[in-house]
Amino acid sequence: MDMITEARHVAEHEAARHGGAQAAARHAGGEFLTFRLGEEEYGIDILRVQEIRSYEAPTRIANAPSHIKGVVNLRGVIVPIVDLRLMLGCASAEFNHLTVVVVLNVGGNVVGAVVDSVSDVIELATEAIQSAPTMTASMQAGHITGIGSIKTEQGMRMLILLDIEGLMASSGVGSVAVR
Repeated sequence: MDMITEARHVAEHEAARHGGAQAAARHAGGEFLTFRLGEEEYGIDILRVQEIRSYEAPTRIANAPSHIKGVVNLRGVIVPIVDLRLMLGCASAEFNHLTVVVVLNVGGNVVGAVVDSVSDVIELATEAIQSAPTMTASMQAGHITGIGSIKTEQGMRMLILLDIEGLMASSGVGSVAVR
């Protein structure tokens, strides 16, 4: 978690240095927390990440959508926990010792997102991000902000960049969040 805190501080400093303005283009570079859902690797803006916690079974809420696993008490704050695999239509996976909850601050609400594992924090230059391909609305393509390409010793690594705030808002998570 040390690298998350450090990366977040650097990104916040850079944002403040540039007048606090958000990048005009949706494909602007920056620092991203990378995580896995099944075989795919995703990235979200590091500034949305509050912390990373080990998975603990949440308290289920009656009549909640299937992607909302329940709620947990995080230092006195009731936090809804969502399963990103279910939100994005991925195959359901077994919860194991690598499963973590990425605690996010989205739209002024604290939300936990269950992911298979967290990889690392990477910095992507604007040139390393390409537009997301055009897909049907059922594939939640509107919440993919771009595809990042990372050169590795094994070749190119593709990273699906998500608009996590938009994804959470569209799924109704904001209406469950408790402040």
